[in-house]
Amino acid sequence: MALEHREHREHREHRLIAPIRAVRHAMRVLETVDRHSYGVSAGQLSREAKLPVAYLTQLLALLEREGYLRSVQGGVYIVGESAVQLGSSGRRGALAARIKTILIQLRDEVGAAVYFSRYDDGEVQIVDYADGPTAPKVNEWVDLRYAAHASAAGKCLLTQLDVDGRKEHVSRHKLARLTSKTITNEKVLFTKLDSQPPTVPTLDLQEYAVGTVCAAVPVTIGSTVGCLALSMPLDRAHRLKPAADTLNKRAAPVLLSLAL
Repeated sequence: MALEHREHREHREHRLIAPIRAVRHAMRVLETVDRHSYGVSAGQLSREAKLPVAYLTQLLALLEREGYLRSVQGGVYIVGESAVQLGSSGRRGALAARIKTILIQLRDEVGAAVYFSRYDDGEVQIVDYADGPTAPKVNEWVDLRYAAHASAAGKCLLTQLDVDGRKEHVSRHKLARLTSKTITNEKVLFTKLDSQPPTVPTLDLQEYAVGTVCAAVPVTIGSTVGCLALSMPLDRAHRLKPAADTLNKRAAPVLLSLAL
């Protein structure tokens, strides 16, 4: 039993660090390309970055799709516009614009309002979001800073804090009952957060607002505690899981933007 528990824990930890490892590999590829002013082939990249060709091919496709690399005549790669912008003196503005573009793309892909949130200075902050006529934003009837225990984004951010960080947060923000489904018991909430698998989206099934369901996935790198989240009306709840899975798969571009 102990062996099975350890193997399960190790598997979870491996799945948790996999996206960060992929971002590190992507940064290694970008640094390698940047050293070659006239471009570099995939074969040479594989040798210099010490990455298998099959894996590198997928990584190059992602980096090119997101604008960090550009393939030119002769089958070589050069640095793309997105990487140039994020490396410029106006990085903060470029980063905000890049994340906004990703949110819009995700909104159109999942058919729901999409949000990027961070935990800054002890508070849940919605950095930006993308909504639309067919992807309505959640009705923020209670300030989300005071509803971390109920919202998908808030719970996802709290999951990434240690126990002391969580206790400090709830000491400042009472676990108010927002709907009949809201968890208001600290012990129950912390147990739920501790049991949340890192590769499974955090859900809010009408815990924050009646008639709305939400999901969130972590996008954490370095000291940044962040997440991507989506919300949709209850009558579309059957689409929540596939939409959340898509959100999880598409978190890499946001991670990469934060890492650069």
